[in-house]
Amino acid sequence: MATTSDFQRLLRGAELRVTRPRVAVLGAVYAHPHADTDSIIRAVRADLPEVSHQAVYDSLHTLTAAALVRRIQPSGSVARYESRVGDNHHHVVCRSCGVVADVDCAAGEVPCLTAADDQGFVIDEAEVVYWGLCPGCSTPRSS
Repeated sequence: MATTSDFQRLLRGAELRVTRPRVAVLGAVYAHPHADTDSIIRAVRADLPEVSHQAVYDSLHTLTAAALVRRIQPSGSVARYESRVGDNHHHVVCRSCGVVADVDCAAGEVPCLTAADDQGFVIDEAEVVYWGLCPGCSTPRSS
C-alpha cells in the first residue's frame, strides 16, 4: 500500500505542488479503485473533514491532467477514478450492480486493437469495456 510520502513523491515528480487535499485524494483513489467522486469525497473527509467538494473536484482534475489518476466513465455510469495509469488496461462492468473491475489488455500490446481504417490518426490507446454480470449477480440466490 502506498504511503503519504509516496503520494508526495508522485506529486513532486509530476511537478505539482504538494497539498493536503491532493495527497488525501490520491490516497482515496489508491484505496478505492473505480470510486466515484462522492465516494472519494467521503474517503477524503475521513482524514480531512474540512475539505470542500470543490477542493476534491479540483484535485481530481489536476491529478487526471497530470496522468497520476485515470478518469473512466462507462456508458450509463458516473465518472470514476483509478490509480492504475499508463498501461492501457480495460474494464469489465456488471450490468446489474455496476461494479467495475480491471481487465488486462486483450492483445498484450498498446494499442490493443488495430483500427481497420485509422483515418490518418496515430492511435496510442484503445478503450474497451466488457459488459456482463459479476459473480455475485450471476449466482442464483436462495430465498
